[in-house]
Amino acid sequence: MDIDSFGAVREARWARLKELSRSRRLSGAEADELTRLYQATAGDLAAVRSAAPEPSVVSRLSVLLASARVWLTGAHTVSTRDARRYLTVGLPAAFHRVRWWGVGVTVAVVLLAWLSGWWTLTHPEALDLIGPPETRALIAEEEFASYYTEYDSSSFSATVWTNNGWLAAQCIAFGITGVFPLYLMYNTVIQLGVAGAVMAEAGALDVFFQLIAPHGLLELSAVFVAAGTGLRLFWTMLVPGPRPRGRALAEEGRGAIAVALGLVIALFASGLIEGFVTGSAMPWWLKIVIGLIAVVAFWMYVFVAGRAAVRTGATGDSEGDFATDQAALAG
Repeated sequence: MDIDSFGAVREARWARLKELSRSRRLSGAEADELTRLYQATAGDLAAVRSAAPEPSVVSRLSVLLASARVWLTGAHTVSTRDARRYLTVGLPAAFHRVRWWGVGVTVAVVLLAWLSGWWTLTHPEALDLIGPPETRALIAEEEFASYYTEYDSSSFSATVWTNNGWLAAQCIAFGITGVFPLYLMYNTVIQLGVAGAVMAEAGALDVFFQLIAPHGLLELSAVFVAAGTGLRLFWTMLVPGPRPRGRALAEEGRGAIAVALGLVIALFASGLIEGFVTGSAMPWWLKIVIGLIAVVAFWMYVFVAGRAAVRTGATGDSEGDFATDQAALAG
């Protein structure tokens, strides 16, 4: 095939297809013409690829056909209405689905962290594992508080958000193992317990709660919900209920992805609070009030908005264009 001669003969056809595909509106006759030209140009592309695969011509025709295909198949656009429905219905329904798992992890971690702190504080040998008395005093009097002020607020917020988001994602992604979320929660128990014991030994337990409460209430709630979501996946694998195991895992997995996206938003908010509020010169009462407002809003979203979404029939699973077809099962 002489590719130059072939292109010269077809140039008018290709130019007309390009003109029609760029039009904002087409009449009925023009739409029919576009369809015919699209089919003919697709044949031209097949001929070029098989007889004389010239890269420039193949690329040109591929782009031309892709542009024309938008007119033939239509293009899906995400509207603000879609986003609003997702935030007010789909996402809260997904959170509501794992609410008690999140609450269970929260209660367990808080109780075990308190037990860890009490044990460490009341057993000198446990305190000695942290370091000598002068090291523990330095941590309580300087290092614990300076952690929130030694970095620029913007970069600190971004770092905290990235780190916590990664931990939450790991809890969900590897939750099906049943081990990974427990391992991360074990580390959280130890860290909270040891930090609380060191601060209590120095008589600075009030400072500990003042520094933890503004951002930590929301941050820890989000991480606990992530761990609960991961553990729910593991439990679904073991006990799928009346659903086939594959279908149950697919449904819960899609809901878990929605929860992960929602937690990104929650952790972004906690990161902003940690970067711009916790280490700021605001009165402590105001910092704690901000933290309480944030965590109450989070749990109200999970329980109140989630319950309202479920009552409309939402499940937290994929909807609309992303919904999956389900085949009827015998028996």
